[in-house]
Amino acid sequence: IQSVAYNSITRTGHVTKADVCCLFQSPTAACDECRNFMKVLLRREEGLFICGTNAFNPLCANYTADTLEMVGDSLSGMARCPYDPKHANVALFAEGSLFTATVTDFLAIDAVIYRSLGDSPALRTVKHDSKWFREPYFVSSVEWGPHIYFFFREIAMEFNYLEKVVVSRVARVCKRDQGGSQRVLEKQWTSFLKARLNCSIPGDSHFYFNLLHSTSPIIRMHGRDIILGVFSTPANSIPGSAVCAFDMEQLAAVFDGRFKEQKSPESIWTPVPDEVIPKPRPGGCAVQGSKFNSSNSFPDEMLNFVKTHPLMDEAVPSLGQRPWIVRTMVRYQLNKIVVDTEAGPSRNRTVLFLGSNRGTILKFLIMPNQDNTVTSSNVFLEELEGFNPDRCAVDSPQARQMLSLVLDRASHSLLLTFPSCVVRVPVARCQLHSRSQKMLIQTDKEHKNTHKPSKTLAPLKQKRTNTHTQTK
Repeated sequence: IQSVAYNSITRTGHVTKADVCCLFQSPTAACDECRNFMKVLLRREEGLFICGTNAFNPLCANYTADTLEMVGDSLSGMARCPYDPKHANVALFAEGSLFTATVTDFLAIDAVIYRSLGDSPALRTVKHDSKWFREPYFVSSVEWGPHIYFFFREIAMEFNYLEKVVVSRVARVCKRDQGGSQRVLEKQWTSFLKARLNCSIPGDSHFYFNLLHSTSPIIRMHGRDIILGVFSTPANSIPGSAVCAFDMEQLAAVFDGRFKEQKSPESIWTPVPDEVIPKPRPGGCAVQGSKFNSSNSFPDEMLNFVKTHPLMDEAVPSLGQRPWIVRTMVRYQLNKIVVDTEAGPSRNRTVLFLGSNRGTILKFLIMPNQDNTVTSSNVFLEELEGFNPDRCAVDSPQARQMLSLVLDRASHSLLLTFPSCVVRVPVARCQLHSRSQKMLIQTDKEHKNTHKPSKTLAPLKQKRTNTHTQTK
């Protein structure tokens, strides 16, 4: 769910807050931003945990899953939910604690990764330190092993360029981090580290897709835990989008590598020599039964190093050292991804659905090598139109912005969220194609055998048509 106003979830005094909020909005804003935009929606203990912007006064509460009745009292949404619906955020529950990445203030100056609500103490990232964050845009978060990984993009501080360069990153923290000592990193992460994500086309001069827009969940492919990301070029570059895959084992190994540092504001960034890295290794998790069974007992030297050296020297390489899918010089920008790892009659095919900023969807089949290893080989199956101006009641570049793309296995369809509507698109559309195309779309036919279209969906009659049902 991304910035979708849900007016049936209300609280006492909410209307008054919205009215007050409207007094400070310009006439052109029409008070739209003073609504309660849901920014966090998570399952928790047989119910739902929901946070909303609440007219720039974020609040969170627990709700029943069936009736959406609030359970208990609401709590502050600060550091759990942004104030402004335009600001990005991510959240997940792990081991009873809520892990969030958002901003804590109205102006979005204080970016934070925050842990709360569990038995462990509340922790946050260091405040107003550009080495930790510099105008981040949070994309997603996943739990893997003893860590929580956060994917985002931010302005790079390691390049000595006159212009600002935005790069994609992955950061991680230990789930059971207890914070630092009373002298260093008290109530702050002792395990926060970050590294660049490398999604580029190799050559004499690499062609980088620096802007991360969306990631898949961690999927299991051919014995590997893999996460896929949709990247694009910046606005002042050749227009293009790419899908890169990252092996979680390779990703984690980067955090065991060299650190990066800038010795003075005028110097370039260089790797930290191994001999000056303190022990135990900075950024690691405390282990029960070891000399340091809690992060509170880490030496100050190690904690100070973590505080001043959060950036790793090496970037996380993509699988195959190149993107799996590339689209350049096209009229759209890819920004959403859904992966179906159970396509085909044997449920062993992998199909990607890629959403764009114009409301279209691209469908690809990911092909394994003969030795059954992960490869970048893919087959483009089709491009279909997801946005329907008739059903969405409006047609403009803003109205076509796809807010979310979700695979609904129960109805064998994709759910597409736009600013003014939600539509459903069947995952299989075999009846559109002629016999001469059967060999090219064999996987689509297999998809259909596995995912029979819902009876509520109208049959398709043309190859390129607005094939969807509006969800009310």
